[in-house]
Amino acid sequence: MKKILLSAAVCLAFYSQSNAQGCVAIRSNGMMSCTMEHPRKEAESKWQLNVAHRYFKSFRHFKGDEEQKERLEQNTEVINWQHSLDVSLIRHFNTRWSMSVGLPLLANERSSLYEHGRTERHNTNSAGIGDARVTAYRWMLDPQKASKGNLQLGLGVKLPTGNYNYKDTFYNVGRDGGEEVRPVDQSIQLGDGGVGAITEVNGYYLLGSNFSAYGNVYYLFNPRGENGTRTFRETLSPLRANEAITSVPDQYMVRLGVSHSFTGKLHGVVASVGARMEGVPVEDVFGSSKGFRRPGYVQSVEPGVSYQINKLNFFATVPVAFKRDRLQSVTDKEVTTQTGNYTHGDAAFSDYAVNVGFSLKL
Repeated sequence: MKKILLSAAVCLAFYSQSNAQGCVAIRSNGMMSCTMEHPRKEAESKWQLNVAHRYFKSFRHFKGDEEQKERLEQNTEVINWQHSLDVSLIRHFNTRWSMSVGLPLLANERSSLYEHGRTERHNTNSAGIGDARVTAYRWMLDPQKASKGNLQLGLGVKLPTGNYNYKDTFYNVGRDGGEEVRPVDQSIQLGDGGVGAITEVNGYYLLGSNFSAYGNVYYLFNPRGENGTRTFRETLSPLRANEAITSVPDQYMVRLGVSHSFTGKLHGVVASVGARMEGVPVEDVFGSSKGFRRPGYVQSVEPGVSYQINKLNFFATVPVAFKRDRLQSVTDKEVTTQTGNYTHGDAAFSDYAVNVGFSLKL
């Protein structure tokens, strides 16, 4: 039982997809180091395959933390449907060191009025590979001695392999009100165009014979300022000339929770519940924060379940949002200063996301 609890505690703790839950574009950067066993067991299986799928539909608009319910009533809401399939391969070098290489496959659809002349609702789409990442991990405590808990640090790089200038057809915006091929909205672009630095802290601690606690902290540093992709937002209002080019934002995520292992007929099943916060900051830690971005965050309650059988571990989590906040951006603040009128853009968020996947020891 202790082995199963350790296994699931580590896997549920470290499964995490950083991905958008709406127009706040938190790009899919895959799973953290979702190990299936206590670190002492990792070296017995040198290779591990992780596969995870994430889906959500965003449609509720927020300005700050207040919902703009009139958008639904007036049928002017923007709707995003987003799917990501993340594939990661992990190499365990010994009980303390490992490396993960991952690549997300993305398929997105976006429905809106304002992007198509405000007269007709049309869809734009994007599909392809996202931004790849390579991350090295190290358990900080000796797994031979740390039997109740451990802390893992991860450092890596995110590569701009995803198309950050993906284009589709927009209606009623071209010459004489015709069609025009333009870059799709930032929220459904496949990449952000930046070389980023990945930092992670993952940990777990056994609270008792059937309970454990887990935690993850993830931050992506994106020092590049703007990626050159045109937004056409300056055509909506001359005041939005500062949003003509897309920004390359940092992103972050924090998760804390507890898990419980079952006995008897449910042997091998572990359930978890925790809190999750993910978002895009107003300003980056390094580099310029110019260009168009929708900063904000989502706070969620995240129930999950894991089932281990032999070399396979199946898992699912469903973060349900209880707070969504679209923060005032750098460009919002510039317009506020320029005009003297408070300006605060909005963003669409989902109610929940569905994450399902499996890990296989090779």
